Amino acid sequence: MSSSPSLSTASISAPWQDRPWIVALAGMAALAGAMGIGRFAFTPLLPMMLNDGVVTLAGGSWLATANYLGYLLGALACMTLPWLAPQVRQRWHASRLARAGLLATVVLTLGMALPIPAAWPALRLAAGVASAVVFLNISAWCMLRLVALGQPALGGLIFCGPGVGIVLTGLSASAMVAWHWPAAAGWAVFGVLCALLCGLVWPVVQGLPQPVGQGASGSAPSSAGSVSPAPAGAGLGARCMLTLAYGLAGLGYIVTATFLPVIARSALPIGSAWPDFFWPLFGTGVAMGAALSTRTPAHWDRRWLLLAAYAVQAGAIALSVVWPVAAGFALGSWLLGLPFTAITFYALQEARRVWPAAGDSFTGMLTAAYGLGQIAGPPLVAWLLHRAGSEAEGFAQGLGLAAVALVVGACLYGAMALRWPLKAGRPSL
Repeated sequence: MSSSPSLSTASISAPWQDRPWIVALAGMAALAGAMGIGRFAFTPLLPMMLNDGVVTLAGGSWLATANYLGYLLGALACMTLPWLAPQVRQRWHASRLARAGLLATVVLTLGMALPIPAAWPALRLAAGVASAVVFLNISAWCMLRLVALGQPALGGLIFCGPGVGIVLTGLSASAMVAWHWPAAAGWAVFGVLCALLCGLVWPVVQGLPQPVGQGASGSAPSSAGSVSPAPAGAGLGARCMLTLAYGLAGLGYIVTATFLPVIARSALPIGSAWPDFFWPLFGTGVAMGAALSTRTPAHWDRRWLLLAAYAVQAGAIALSVVWPVAAGFALGSWLLGLPFTAITFYALQEARRVWPAAGDSFTGMLTAAYGLGQIAGPPLVAWLLHRAGSEAEGFAQGLGLAAVALVVGACLYGAMALRWPLKAGRPSL
């Protein structure tokens, strides 16, 4: 009880950059820029690019694939850098890498506004690398910083960032469509928006996230001490199943997340205003799900939570197929986004439980598996569209396959929970 006043006084007297809410909001802004814009701005802009005639649907699929390939490469780089070049990793620590990735996202987004279609695949590839680098490093830096500041629960705000960015880009794209702006103007606006978000992050995310007055390792015991180790015998089997299941999540959501506006516009009457709101609804669900995921009790098994999250996304995809009207797309969009970052949040917690000694490397491996699932999605849809009798049939087949991938992933989590149950009374994270 006697320590509370000193903590409160220290929090009030701390520089504004070191206040927990500022750190959490900086992490949110960083992910809004790197993920909401760097990765997902392409989704609401794709219909505009198609309308401008600067890209075909097949070409758009390959641009999406280039971005997801870049995300995979960025995750692999973050995973292997500590092993291959520890000296470089010490110099280029998390805050420097996150800031560099954000700056790159600004430049690459603005580059998409240039009328140079031959350069677009390379720009989207590099943007994918940057988004992975920012996601992994900003998450690690902010979470450790919040632990050091005594407010780890605020970490959930960080993962609201992608949803906030998606809502911003979705609503902005809707206005641009109403004003008959070309897609190039949209890329330019989103580049400027990303620059503004970068400016908010820059003065906060710097240096090592070490506790005030202690070494960088000062927070390690407190953060690791709450982790319940994996049951004996889980080991490699649990890690492999977790990696596979998480990779299936990448494939499961990506078809709908990439082509949602195109699918909705093709299914609804011409001139309907509804398609412009489905992507912001998805983002709203992402932000809400991220906030809710931090409220789940620590003793709940994350594998059962992941199973439920996959089931919700599979149901959302099925809803878009069996109820292809405005209400169905709206509810499906929101439900698809609701567990989106919750899946990442719970999977990273489970990764820390089953392999705590691996640190950031296993996190990078999971992100790489997720990237592989994303890479498979758009080319698969392009192939199905080519073979199908109609565009609607091709999209329906792609959505069905995505739902099946999520069901398989959910079954893997159920099998893991039954095969290696948590010890009674022990927290899962």
